[in-house]
Amino acid sequence: MKFTRLAAAATVACTLAGFAGGAAAQAKEQFFPLLSYRTGPYAPNGVPWANGKQDYIKMINARDGGVNGVKLTWEECETGYATDRGVECYERLKSRPGVTLFDPQATGITFALTEKAPVDKIPLMTLGYGLSVAQDGMAFKWNFPYMGSYWTGADILIQHIGKNAGGLDKLKGKKIALVYHDSPFGKEPIPLLQERSKMHGFELQMLPVTAPGVEQKATWLQVRQSRPDYVLLWGWGVMNSTALKEAQATGYPRDKMYGVWWAGAEPDVRDVGDGAKGYHALALNGHGTQSKVMQDILKHVHGANQGTGPKDEVGSVLYTRGVIIQMLGVEAVRRAQERFGKGKVMTGEQVRWGMENLALDQKKLDALGFTDLMRPLSTSCADHMGSTWARVHTWDGKQWKFSSDWYQADEQVIKPMVKAGADKYLADKKMSRREAGDCQS
Repeated sequence: MKFTRLAAAATVACTLAGFAGGAAAQAKEQFFPLLSYRTGPYAPNGVPWANGKQDYIKMINARDGGVNGVKLTWEECETGYATDRGVECYERLKSRPGVTLFDPQATGITFALTEKAPVDKIPLMTLGYGLSVAQDGMAFKWNFPYMGSYWTGADILIQHIGKNAGGLDKLKGKKIALVYHDSPFGKEPIPLLQERSKMHGFELQMLPVTAPGVEQKATWLQVRQSRPDYVLLWGWGVMNSTALKEAQATGYPRDKMYGVWWAGAEPDVRDVGDGAKGYHALALNGHGTQSKVMQDILKHVHGANQGTGPKDEVGSVLYTRGVIIQMLGVEAVRRAQERFGKGKVMTGEQVRWGMENLALDQKKLDALGFTDLMRPLSTSCADHMGSTWARVHTWDGKQWKFSSDWYQADEQVIKPMVKAGADKYLADKKMSRREAGDCQS
């Protein structure tokens, strides 16, 4: 209850900030609609994510005066992680002057908006979530699952578990349980895990958890009875800490548990403390305040008492992810301006081209202040993901510490699945692939 009251207060404050920054967006301003959830069972994870996005916009305006003289504006809209409310937010904000792109912040909302985006000509950025098959840019012109999908994440986890076991061949005869949020988000990794199960001969046990995931006793009774060798946790919000507490209560070793990158942040483990010690999760991005971008946010935003949330949140895992998402949106605008007019407000169509033509090498990331926070990312007409790397970090009882090198998802496994899935989607929708000439539009 304490967190809910704080989240509600933050919602009011940030909504007011959003109106100040974005409700009066004019033709000379680049408008970022910010879908968020600051209330309900997903708020502990949704709040830092949303705060990082806002603070980056504020920092770009304060430090740089916007993008080549174009001021950035925004407005938040509370979805509560509900698909219907997410669609309502989209419909309300999509017609604002200078609208840039939408980050739905939920796989269910992404599914609902995927058919709307091509009609409205507004791109969707779904960094680390959404439709795995949307990596195929020739099939999904308006979707951009930057930095990874649930298929790349699941693939990397199996690679990591196999490596630690002495080789993927050592997984034969093992049992891996997937404890997942019973929603489009939780179900998304299943096809990849089924494929890997056939390849390596491990048994896949699937254990759905009813949203929001506060009641899992029956699930963990099944875990205790079946005694899997490993548990993959595909959770979000309160589901994650609940799972770790139930694992502790039933005696399942936390060092045999591996979470997706949405189950590997501070809110997931902080309340469990030593009870989560040894738990592993994917790390899609770095964290901490040592990077230049975080120092600039502390200086130009929090130093001016304009921080969206508490100062000590800066540099946390999900806050950092929010900053990265907003940076990629801003750089897509900057890239689009290079082609369509420096210092001009970009349309959704122009931003889409910028998103499809990003080239952020290490030198560029260093210049932007993102050293050690992410891998280089380069997109194309065919590849709307741009990077398929992640690593693993482990909770030591007090903080997250990286426990592996970077892994790249195995494209030999994933690409055929993406192609087949994209072709099926197009056939079901009676749509066709983009022509090569469309890559320049």
